[in-house]
Amino acid sequence: MNRYVILAIGSLDYLLSKTGNMLLRYSSQEVVAIIDPNHAGKTSDKVLGWGKKIPVVRSFNKSKKHDPNCLVIGSAPQGGILSDLDRKEVINAIKEKCNIISGMHIFLNEDGEISYLAKKNGVKIVDLRKPPDPPHFPNGSWLSRKFPVLAVVGSDCDTGKMTTAWEIAKSLKSRGKRVEFIATGQTGILLSGTGIAIDAVKSDFMAGEVEFLLDNCSDQTDLAIVEGQGALNNMFYSGVTLGLLHGSMPDFLVFTHEPNRDLDVTKWKIPEIKDMMQIYIDLLKPFKKSKFLGFNLLTFKMSDDDALKEISSFKNEFNMPATDLVRFKDSGLVESIYENIDKWN
Repeated sequence: MNRYVILAIGSLDYLLSKTGNMLLRYSSQEVVAIIDPNHAGKTSDKVLGWGKKIPVVRSFNKSKKHDPNCLVIGSAPQGGILSDLDRKEVINAIKEKCNIISGMHIFLNEDGEISYLAKKNGVKIVDLRKPPDPPHFPNGSWLSRKFPVLAVVGSDCDTGKMTTAWEIAKSLKSRGKRVEFIATGQTGILLSGTGIAIDAVKSDFMAGEVEFLLDNCSDQTDLAIVEGQGALNNMFYSGVTLGLLHGSMPDFLVFTHEPNRDLDVTKWKIPEIKDMMQIYIDLLKPFKKSKFLGFNLLTFKMSDDDALKEISSFKNEFNMPATDLVRFKDSGLVESIYENIDKWN
């Protein structure tokens, strides 16, 4: 069994430590400690406001009493560079024969010092963002696909697209549907055990890599759910979003949004929701018809009353199901998806 220690120096909050947070939410039984000197002595539930009581420690050496066998780098900062503090903890973990899982853009297997120490100590390093070699070029296989595809998109980065896809897949599976979760980021890959980090793929092959993942699904699949990345209105990451959209050619879409966020991660004003939704539909229109089935909102920072009011507002404005699947569970969203699966021809 895995015994993860999550490396989250200065990033243990509800947004920055995405990979770490998803492990805490969906694989908490495998997490034994978290490294963040800023919160050392606390437990994760006190820092994040949810989840189990996972101890937060100052360093890897302080985590050894919890007997970890794998260190997971919990965040992936812009630029993907390993900080000096993180590097020190990774090296200390390797010296204690602890495996390393990294979602960084910089591949640790290609780092001379780290890869040397790993080989010396018999340690395995997993670079989750390492793209396929050789890459896969698109071939238009969506034209003969035997099952529908749902893509989760949103108004910005960090609006809960992976969580939304995972929660929908989990709920539909519990209802007997054969669902494939298509991981397109390092966190989804870690949870599901398969997938491709699409933002590490050369642009010519982005659509092809998503297509390849879908081509590997059984024809008996009831629905493939594609984890979204970035946003079309985000000037830094829109290229990734578009490649993902045209690679998946979704029949259905679910929109994610954090209602109390006015600026995106680039500090640019987030456009009107209806305008963003129309852009997604328009970019698919030359190839196929697609439609939105509802919303999953990230309401973590809102009170219960404010969150429920916002959810109700979305339902009324767009005449579609809306909810926060983590906080309030389903409110017609999964049922709408279920019904549309059965109607798909």
